[in-house]
Amino acid sequence: MKSSAKKIRWKDEYGELNIWLMPFLKPAEVRMVYSEKEISTYTDAVRAVLEGMEIDPDVRNILVAHQFVAGAVQCESEEISIGGLDQVDVSVLERFDYVALGHLHRPQSVGRETIRYCGTPLKYSFSEVHDRKSVTIVEMREKGDVEIHTVELRPLRDMKELKGTYLQLTSRPFYETQDVNSYFHIILTDEEDVMDALGKLRMIYPNLMKLSYDNARIRTESRYDEIEAVERKRPEEVVEDFYLLVNGTELSEEQKKLTKEIMEEVWEGE
Repeated sequence: MKSSAKKIRWKDEYGELNIWLMPFLKPAEVRMVYSEKEISTYTDAVRAVLEGMEIDPDVRNILVAHQFVAGAVQCESEEISIGGLDQVDVSVLERFDYVALGHLHRPQSVGRETIRYCGTPLKYSFSEVHDRKSVTIVEMREKGDVEIHTVELRPLRDMKELKGTYLQLTSRPFYETQDVNSYFHIILTDEEDVMDALGKLRMIYPNLMKLSYDNARIRTESRYDEIEAVERKRPEEVVEDFYLLVNGTELSEEQKKLTKEIMEEVWEGE
């Protein structure tokens, strides 16, 4: 069966150029079309669709896709699947001269320079504070001759983080060195909470978006929360989480049944 991915034909001074458009794919959806193939992972799904494309290796081919390619770096504002189950192996994309990927906010190449996420034009969370947003410019000449460069984007107001005590961050010599109209995440290191810190800080930093603390009490509470979260789970759930963390895949139904039986034997033996 042929792939239903759309192809746009283009011709320029260097010859023929094919641009393939592939939407976000899920294994269950692809299995409905390629029932004769074994498709259990996202890599299997993408491979099945790409194998159905009649790609001419002698001309230039661009793929425009929306998948999470293994090895790429995510941000906290993006939806992340447990254990990276939606990752696609970069090797399935090797037939294309350039792969334009969407899905991740951080501009980056994966596997090789010509497999690239352009990233978002703006920052969407404070996990992106240190990212440099840009537009990716791709120049394709003869087959095999691809040049990539970026044009940096500078927003009217940037996102920034400041960390220190309340007195440090509100001292005139300090804040006069800052672009106070930026969007800020301020992290206070005071051991005691500052009364109406948000309101007071906004008198200096009017676009303060997030306020948090980093002190001994917060760090202790964070550890207790992690311990309590584990303690609330059944023993077999803890095993399932650990297996997923180590192997990147979930236990099969048979493995889950065996785990539960072993746990029941252990508890009954105590």
